[in-house]
Amino acid sequence: MPLESSEVVRAIIMCTCKELKRDNGMIIRYDDHAAVVIDEEGNPKGTRVFGAIARELRQFNFTKIVSLAPEVL
Repeated sequence: MPLESSEVVRAIIMCTCKELKRDNGMIIRYDDHAAVVIDEEGNPKGTRVFGAIARELRQFNFTKIVSLAPEVL
């Protein structure tokens, strides 16, 4: 889905290089940054997600994004 260069869109950040510490002490860190562009209802505009995502997205009711991902950490 093409986007204009000056267009402002809503997105969910999936992966960051900054560490994410869970309550059980596990630390998750990714090699690069990644985001999913969403619409006003929170549905993803794309149809594919590459790479693993954190399971915290399921807690925030982004189940459609979680179902598109090949792996949930």
